[in-house]
Amino acid sequence: MSIYLKEIAQYFSSAVGYVVSIVFFVASGLFLWVIPSGENIIYSGYASLSPLFSLAPWLYLFLVPAISMRLISDERSRGTMELLLIRPISRLKIVLSKYFAGLTLVVITLFPTLIYVVIIWHLGQPQGNFDVGSVVGSYIGLLLLAALYMAVGVYASSLTQSQIVAFVVAMVLCYLLYAGFDALTSLPSLQGYSTYISMFGIGEHYSSISRGVLDSRDVVYFVSMTLFFVVLTSWRIRR
Repeated sequence: MSIYLKEIAQYFSSAVGYVVSIVFFVASGLFLWVIPSGENIIYSGYASLSPLFSLAPWLYLFLVPAISMRLISDERSRGTMELLLIRPISRLKIVLSKYFAGLTLVVITLFPTLIYVVIIWHLGQPQGNFDVGSVVGSYIGLLLLAALYMAVGVYASSLTQSQIVAFVVAMVLCYLLYAGFDALTSLPSLQGYSTYISMFGIGEHYSSISRGVLDSRDVVYFVSMTLFFVVLTSWRIRR
């Protein structure tokens, strides 16, 4: 708990916590309400938050690695990792404390978007005419995706002392998991196996949950992949 609280305090004693929250809210707001694009709710003519949940994974592709890049690499570069490892606490608990600290900040970035729910509620014809269950399910899906992104980011941070390298590695890994497997299915030689290949990628499972459909197979995928990268990070620190 002390490591978790220390990480949270460091995020908000610097500009990182505030900047990440503001950037996510402003960027999503611009795409959803201002910039004329396929994600603009006003131009679409439908009172739906589905554009937010299709846009958020791409925003988190940059913001989550920015949050996670310092979690372990900073300890290594300052030489304080050894001090953590000699404490009477398991390596897995150290990793989990840092992981949940980063995930807490990601969750905080979602709270301002509840304003969008209120706006959509007022825009509905008649007022309040939108699928609440679908929105709740989509938020759950986004939390699961953010949790997996954060696990990948913490693992990338354990690979190097450089925060910049950790950021780039995390971003590339998250992108490959989100879109890489779907891209493989477009290859002519692999189209016969597209159903099986897409099952390994985030995109297939996230798109299902973002429609408000909570399938146990999708939940198991996110939970198991998150645990895999958390355990992999613990193993990496042990090495």
